[in-house]
Amino acid sequence: MVRQSRTFAVGSVKVDPPLLLAPMEDVTNLPYRLIAKRIGRPGLMFTEFVSAMATRYVPEKTRRKMRIHPDERPLGIQIFGGEVDVMVETARIAEEMGADILDINMGCWVPKVCKTGSGAALLKDPVLAEKIVAAVVEAVQIPVTVKVRAGWDYSLFAAPELAKRFEGAGAKMLTLHARFAKQGFDGEADWKLITELRKAVTIPLIGNGDVKKPEDAVRMLRETGCDGVMVGRAAISNPWAIARLRASLESEPIPEPPTLHERIETALEHLRLTIMHEADVPDYREALGSEHESRSVRQLRGQIPLYIKGEIGAAQAREKLTKCSTYAEVEGLLRDFEAQVQSSGVPQAL
Repeated sequence: MVRQSRTFAVGSVKVDPPLLLAPMEDVTNLPYRLIAKRIGRPGLMFTEFVSAMATRYVPEKTRRKMRIHPDERPLGIQIFGGEVDVMVETARIAEEMGADILDINMGCWVPKVCKTGSGAALLKDPVLAEKIVAAVVEAVQIPVTVKVRAGWDYSLFAAPELAKRFEGAGAKMLTLHARFAKQGFDGEADWKLITELRKAVTIPLIGNGDVKKPEDAVRMLRETGCDGVMVGRAAISNPWAIARLRASLESEPIPEPPTLHERIETALEHLRLTIMHEADVPDYREALGSEHESRSVRQLRGQIPLYIKGEIGAAQAREKLTKCSTYAEVEGLLRDFEAQVQSSGVPQAL
């Protein structure tokens, strides 16, 4: 079968395949990225977004977000902030931590971010946005990229003007989530906006928004002319979605959906890696009985249930999972759930 996917470069960083895992708060941390890389093999991944101001006030916790494992490269660290000097300082820390790419978040629409003048709020201040990009480019040796929304609201498609400014300031890649900031995740992403932005810049352009099924990735590349496709929410607790998207881009057979057993084993791996990451230990068993274990279980209460979503009885299991506080409790509940599904004789959800 002929491989049809394209590759591109961000500075000296080669992205192959042209499939990127979006930065997502509380999702794309190191434990999940290792799973996503092993199963999905995207061409480029990003950390959770890192608050530039937090590097000053909670440096230990913030640096944990920036940790990089050799197996997950190439990796971009994404930062957000509204002050030039603080963003420069944080960009240098990210480079020091080993980032292959430094990405600037100008797309996050949530109020707690925007009220600080960060994220998508910068779409309303093109001059400051350009200053931040130019200063960060000047401060680091690694490629600098920017992720934006189409604009603040429907009144202005601001991305083309911003994109030209950012390219002129030295940005090496742009990602457009094809919704306006005021939309949040409501409505449908308008891929025509990606097509329009493609005409405005010559640097690599990544399309983002409503990429869910394998055919979506191929269609976005074909219809918009973008260089790569970014997947976000469809990949939460579902690294197999990444694998299916990658296969479609490489004209390979689409992998079969994972069995319930595979999903449960991966969910438990996710929890073990999270405990190890939180406790900074090489074996999760060293942290059992500690606050790191209970914190990790709480952290994944919204994600572990997604691994069994769609199965008969999953809703009831989810309720029980939200009350778990130890690894043993989560493992026992998931093992019992698997046994119940198998004994029921009902076909597994795909």
